[in-house]
Amino acid sequence: MENIKIDGYDVEFGYDKPAVVMGGINVLESRELALKSCEKFKTVCEKYGLPYVFKASFDKANRSSISSYRGPGLEEGLKIFKEVKDKFNVPIITDYHESNQAAPLSEVVDMLQVPAFLSRQTDLVSAGAKTGKVLHVKKAQFLSPWEMKNIKKKCAENGNSKVLFCERGSAFGYNNLVVDMLGMLEMKKDDLLVTFDVTHALQIPGGQGHAAGGRREFSIPFARSGMALGLTAVFVESHPKPENAKCDGPSALPFDQIDAFVEAVSQVDRLVKGYQFKA
Repeated sequence: MENIKIDGYDVEFGYDKPAVVMGGINVLESRELALKSCEKFKTVCEKYGLPYVFKASFDKANRSSISSYRGPGLEEGLKIFKEVKDKFNVPIITDYHESNQAAPLSEVVDMLQVPAFLSRQTDLVSAGAKTGKVLHVKKAQFLSPWEMKNIKKKCAENGNSKVLFCERGSAFGYNNLVVDMLGMLEMKKDDLLVTFDVTHALQIPGGQGHAAGGRREFSIPFARSGMALGLTAVFVESHPKPENAKCDGPSALPFDQIDAFVEAVSQVDRLVKGYQFKA
């Protein structure tokens, strides 16, 4: 299978390349937090020689509670994304929830993320594929690993072969997720480029009744486990004070653990893939 490169950046996804870190914040709470998060991740990734992509959501449209914080919206979100890109010269990934959001987002961001709950929505996936941007498709909590190749075919029929597939846990009864390590290997066997979303795999969906719970204390050992499979990238969300985060705080990695997290990813990735550390 061919590696995937992000246009204009020295970031390449492939099983023979250093793991890419897609890291940032769950949702845009403020311009200042976005800049602070990107600066922290970029500095740490450069320290350990790993490529970096900044992640944040402009709208959290898939919350169970009407009172959940959603974000600043598309227009303001694009302004913040552009400022982050201009200041730190990093690619941006964000999720979209409606087909008509794909085109305007593609004018600023470099990767479009299809949310897990929506990964079977043909029109949504097709809209993202038609932009020509790299797509990051989250595997739905209810889909099997071998069904994901069907989504790759949808993208190819819309002229886009630049697709990554993300493991973020499978539903295990109510309010719980499990990660099937064999499932990630099954996706690799189907010639899919696989990434691992550590943050959302640690989620306890609806665990607080009105919002998701989480198990952020397991972020680093979970990351080590996933990267032992030789994956193309790791996905992680962080917050300076997770207990005060406006969305998914229980799963967010504290800022003061970003260095240890990326170091662990780098160590395992180098061991498995056999390349030398280049700072």
